[in-house]
Amino acid sequence: MNDKLPVIDLSAASGTPDERARFHEALHAAARDVGFLHLTGHGITDAETAELMRVTREFFALPEADRLAISNLNSPHFRGYTRIGDERTGGSPDWRDQLDIGAERAPHAPAPGEPGYWWLDGPNQWPAALPALRTTALRWIDRLSAVAGRLLHELLTAIGAPAGFYDDAFADRPHLHLKLVRYPGSAPDGAGQGVGWHKDYGFLTLLLTDEVGGLQVEGPGGSLIDVPPLPGAFVINLGELLEVATNGYLKATNHRVVSPPGTRERYSVPFFYNPRLDARIEPVPFPYADRAPGVTQDAANPLFAEYGRNEIKGWLRAHPAVAERHHRDLLAAAAAG
Repeated sequence: MNDKLPVIDLSAASGTPDERARFHEALHAAARDVGFLHLTGHGITDAETAELMRVTREFFALPEADRLAISNLNSPHFRGYTRIGDERTGGSPDWRDQLDIGAERAPHAPAPGEPGYWWLDGPNQWPAALPALRTTALRWIDRLSAVAGRLLHELLTAIGAPAGFYDDAFADRPHLHLKLVRYPGSAPDGAGQGVGWHKDYGFLTLLLTDEVGGLQVEGPGGSLIDVPPLPGAFVINLGELLEVATNGYLKATNHRVVSPPGTRERYSVPFFYNPRLDARIEPVPFPYADRAPGVTQDAANPLFAEYGRNEIKGWLRAHPAVAERHHRDLLAAAAAG
């Protein structure tokens, strides 16, 4: 393979039988060999993306007091604003600030015997000074859910699996997650960790970025693939649940963001397409299953078939201050194994 991500045109899925076959072949190869791709032909308009980026920039331009008024420290559901350096990846601070948004839900405080991951269901926090953000962000979640659902169907078809195999896992209360992210240049200590090396927890991530680069993907043999922005395209990557689902045939790929130089800012908006928290991800039947190498074994990052266990594990690690304030019992249980 070369040092560029494959570019896949989703509109080809609606083409002639030959076009559709070529599309599935290219999608299959990208998902198996790289785990990342650029997606065009998705149907999201330039006007929609411009509106989302506009309100994203307006949010980070608000006075700090307005942003801190919706700090995620207020939320046992990990929703809200995270100050620069307060999220951690691999134990080190990420030099970015962000707003975490999900589907609007009533708070779900787990009853005795219920899994702790139900804390992840709950309401968002919205800035009073920017009412347009709520409308725009929730509309974006709806629009990208439709794109992601279609892409998942086509990906399963591409590997010879039943297209709707995981429909039930997404049918009721899928755990959809949106981040508005700002990378405010390099950290004062010179560290370049915008966000450290990691894999995503769920099924698919659809990433919108501005014109500033910085995303890097781990290629074969530990090589690095720089991912410059491609106007009009989303960057797509596979999460750990697709690795679990295919016993490692499709792999979640390590990636990171290197901070932009100096004081230059970078804005990005990742959307995470995830099933219900209590969905158990059964192995998908597909004709290449005998070629699957098995799920990546990492003692520091065990993968669970029950989606919520992957998700809460990541949040407790990434936001230690929120976890310490609201979830000491979950931290104790995690430490006890």
